[in-house]
Amino acid sequence: MTYTLSEPFIELHKLIKLLDLVDTGGQAKMLIENDQVFRNGVVETRKRAKIIKGEKITIGDVVIEVI
Repeated sequence: MTYTLSEPFIELHKLIKLLDLVDTGGQAKMLIENDQVFRNGVVETRKRAKIIKGEKITIGDVVIEVI
């Protein structure tokens, strides 16, 4: 899955919600808090981490490439 970034960055929890991987923003935050989200292969625990072009977000079997 790819996401085309039109701004300089997007906050991690907003990206997860925007792509409909969860029903609510709260669920997105829980995924992050429970160490289920990886940013470039490393666990990301910051809900508001600024995701930029070229990064890869992995949640379970879902891989998001930010372009």
